[in-house]
Amino acid sequence: MGNDGVIEILERAGIKPTSNRILVLRALVKSTCPLSLSDLEIKLLSLEKSSVFRVLTLLLKHGVVHTIEDGRGIVKYEICTGHGNCTGDDLHVHFYCESCNHVYCFDKIRAPIVELPDGFAINSINYMLKGVCPKCCNKR
Repeated sequence: MGNDGVIEILERAGIKPTSNRILVLRALVKSTCPLSLSDLEIKLLSLEKSSVFRVLTLLLKHGVVHTIEDGRGIVKYEICTGHGNCTGDDLHVHFYCESCNHVYCFDKIRAPIVELPDGFAINSINYMLKGVCPKCCNKR
């Protein structure tokens, strides 16, 4: 995949690969953890916050990214593994360190699916564990 695969991801999702979209998606693809709007704004100093938000909204609408709420109520964005369609593989466990505020993805640990009564439909699952990470435990 050329250009870190971001152009192909955008095209598969039916999104025109503009420079802003490529920059935002590349930052998400390269990240090892979910990123907030503020995180992306810091990483992408050449883009205004409103531009980053518009790109995130478009990526979310087309199923390229999904959102999670971190342990502080901040929305973070993460790339979907289903290439334009979030799948069950994207429903994994996250861990929020209450000491350093870092969010860890536990990709190999699936979030449990809860069976709801008839008439309800699950669109997403936010399975966030809170505690202290190994780095912060060792500092104590």
